[in-house]
Order: sequence, then structure tokens, then C-alpha cells
Amino acid sequence: MATNLHFSNIAWRSEVGLQREGNEDSGFVSPNILAVADGMGGYIGGEIASSTVITKLAELNPILSNPELDNESREDLLRSSITTMDSAIAEIGAQRPELVGMGTTLTSISLFNNYVLLLHVGDSRAYRIRGKKIEQISHDHTVVQELVDQGRLTLNEIADHPQRSFLTQAIMGKENLTPILVAYPAVKGDKYLVCSDGLTAVVDEGKIVQALQEDLQSAVNTLVDLTYKNGAPDNVTVIATEIGESSLSMAPTSFGAAS
Repeated sequence: MATNLHFSNIAWRSEVGLQREGNEDSGFVSPNILAVADGMGGYIGGEIASSTVITKLAELNPILSNPELDNESREDLLRSSITTMDSAIAEIGAQRPELVGMGTTLTSISLFNNYVLLLHVGDSRAYRIRGKKIEQISHDHTVVQELVDQGRLTLNEIADHPQRSFLTQAIMGKENLTPILVAYPAVKGDKYLVCSDGLTAVVDEGKIVQALQEDLQSAVNTLVDLTYKNGAPDNVTVIATEIGESSLSMAPTSFGAAS
């Protein structure tokens, strides 16, 4: 009989950065679900957008975590949650016209029945660290990533590209979203990192995997410290977890703009 695997440890941190007025990032952690949302549209708009989608995910958490829910239904709920979040953003915009154009990314990983589910829209990222090997499992919804996919741009040309942060998908209340939902078999000892691009814009994968060799809270602190050493031009939110056999007893927690 297969051993049931869990997020056996979770560490997180969200900071404003050195060039922002406030935190537009929101995060969520629970025994089964982790998520980062990076808001945009000015401080107030970005804060509202990211906290709105995190709140919707938090509301769904008890249903998703029901052990009687089958895998197919859970995946359907995760997919449809993006539509619910998008509608919530549209509703706020209808009531407050000055907020029209606000939006947010969402990158979430959840662990159920020994599968890690990635739900993703935008350019916040999810990484899997297996030993000393790191793999980005999310796919950036950006103009430059599309150019890389088409072979018109190399990975080395991304960092300085003027359209590096232009998103091709974000939750903005405009519908027409195609979220990524992918399942990965859970493997004991694997670590996962979910973060806003405030980290990945200034800290490379080599430094990330190096930090993740430490205990999780030290790793998260190291990564945020590295962001600050490199100028911290944006808000930075980092969540790290490790897969193991012991389950966590913790209350679901929203933080950052959603706190």
C-alpha cells in the first residue's frame, strides 16, 4: 500500500521591496494548498486584485481538502476557480471604475492523493527542487516567453528585454483565460518553491537551488535577503515546502496584501 505523502514543512515570507509604496503580493498557505498572487494596477488596485483571488482560493480550500472528493472533481474545481476569481475582479471594477485594469497572477500548488497539482496564470513561478537539481514547472505567460517558445529570442536575451514583464495572461476580469493545470506525482524529499517575480527577476536558479539546501525557513530568509542585496525593485513573496510522510497541523493563513 502506497504511503500517503504531505507537505511536511512549509515556510513563507512576503516583503514590500525597496522601490514600492506597499505590498501588492498576496500569499496563502495551508496543509494542502500554497499560493502566490502578484497584483498589478497601482498599489491599491494590485493589493485588491491579489487579495481577492487569494480570498477566493481560501474559501475553496475546505471543499478541495475534503478527502471524499475525487481527483477529477478537484481538478474541475481548481480550473473553474479561475473563472470565479476573474468574475470577482470584474465585479469590483464595475463598482469602482477607478480600479478597472487591475489584475493579478496566481500560481498555486496543492497536494492530494500523492499528486502535486499546479494551477497557474501569469508570471509568478513554481519550482521543484530534487536534490541539487531545480526545474521550473510553471510556464511564464509573458510576451518574451512566447518569443522564446517561437525561437525568436534566447533565454540569455530575456533579462534585459524591454517587454520582459508584459503579461499575455492575468486575472483581470476580462475572461478569455486559459489557466495551466498540471499534475505531478509527489515524491518524498522533493521541495517546491512558489514565488512572485520579485524574486526571480533578480535571483537566478543557481542561487535558489543553493538556498534550498538549507532548512526551509533559513532558505526563504536567504532568498529574500538576496533579493534585497540585488536592489529589491519589486515586492517579493516566497513559499517553500518539502514533501514527506508526516502531515502538518496548521491553520490556513493568508499573508501579504491578503493578511
